[in-house]
Amino acid sequence: MTSKFKTVVGIIGAGEVGSQIARAAIANGYEVVIANSRGPETLKDLIDELGPSAHAATAAGAAEAGDFVVVAVPLKLVNDMPVEQLAGKIVLDTNNYIPWRDGHFPMINSGEMTIHELRQKQLPTSKVAQAFTHIQASRLFISSRPAGAPDRHALSVSSNFPEATELVTRLYDQFGFDTVDNSPLSESWRSSYRQPAWDAHLHQTRAELIANLARARRIILE
Repeated sequence: MTSKFKTVVGIIGAGEVGSQIARAAIANGYEVVIANSRGPETLKDLIDELGPSAHAATAAGAAEAGDFVVVAVPLKLVNDMPVEQLAGKIVLDTNNYIPWRDGHFPMINSGEMTIHELRQKQLPTSKVAQAFTHIQASRLFISSRPAGAPDRHALSVSSNFPEATELVTRLYDQFGFDTVDNSPLSESWRSSYRQPAWDAHLHQTRAELIANLARARRIILE
């Protein structure tokens, strides 16, 4: 199913975010194995659109096939990700914690941990990185710029693992974005929902993103 010569990106979640990351990955020479919650047979139209570099699978199948894996679905309090198939792999977590959508997570509301630290706790044998959390999926192509462009849009990455940060930095650059390292995962709240970096998601340069991350103030929810 997968190629010997292309890096395979496993994508769990075939909504707007997962589908657009799949398009960007394929445009940059990757192979994609993508899953949704309804079964591979329901992804026929998307696979037809993406072409021969895309394949549909179950969540476990996408996790198993990926050289690294993008999780493009909201986190749940009870883990629903394939822990065994994701073991040892870099996992890019695109999730934002939005209480009106996700419900209230007490440990996030209190500031005890970030949403991405909770994902890491649920995937203890994986190397989680926060990625693609403060850009609209539709802008992955619109906002892309060549390396060195003065107005190049910047995105943050947070991880407890340098190799995960390096992979995301390389992927951002291939997709046409600069990177600001906002590690470790305990700092990932700085680019989260309602923070300055998130509010500026339509455009911010690397210098502007650095400033916006520094301006972040922890929001404690009751």
